[in-house]
Amino acid sequence: MANALDAARSLVRRSGKILIFTGAGISTGSGIPDYRGPDGVWLKREPVLYPEFIASTKAKVEYWKYKAATFPAFSSAVPNAAHKAVVALEKAGKLLALVTQNIDSLHRSAGTHTDKLVELHGSGLFAECLDCLKWVSMAEALAAFKADGAPPQCVCGGWLKPAVVMFGEQLERESLVKAFKAAEDCDLAISVGSSLAVEPAASVPLAAKAGGKPYIIVNRGPTAHDNAADIKLDGDACEILPALFS
Repeated sequence: MANALDAARSLVRRSGKILIFTGAGISTGSGIPDYRGPDGVWLKREPVLYPEFIASTKAKVEYWKYKAATFPAFSSAVPNAAHKAVVALEKAGKLLALVTQNIDSLHRSAGTHTDKLVELHGSGLFAECLDCLKWVSMAEALAAFKADGAPPQCVCGGWLKPAVVMFGEQLERESLVKAFKAAEDCDLAISVGSSLAVEPAASVPLAAKAGGKPYIIVNRGPTAHDNAADIKLDGDACEILPALFS
């Protein structure tokens, strides 16, 4: 591990346009569980698909119940040492882009500049109107839901939906284009805390590797890209990233 970390630090020192790609594992140190992991909620609870949410009031209620149960973990979470290490990398002038699968907005809270940040799966701190596209805070939407148990609505009368990419929903094209452009332009790709099994997001760092860029993976346990990585650092992102970027 020590030799691998030294080699990874050497790559970081030589690079000036680094792409960071993050998944749930970077936020577990902030108390947010990995909902898609081996003990995740989606192995115990059937997910509500986006077409079902659109078509069914019952599905809307079920999804808002899930959001009401999981929101406290999001609202109380604060950025950890790994999030802060990425901010330090940006301040050093080495961060080209930060592409995240996470919906916790902790990178934003930590201080990552929005010009650098691509939140592929949206933000769990807000809800959006399906009609007028207005955003409201998730706390406000959940307060309305808890008041009468009915799916919350916008002031325009449209249904509110958590501002995240649901199962069965397409990712926003603009975000994907920005992410893959960063993969093309970077000189080093680093994946942190992701199993790299969810597509099309996982193809972002792999596209950098396919373009001849060095590829570092930081994750506790195996990933789908381990054979493609130049360096694999197995462990806690909160411990590894501060050392990697120091």
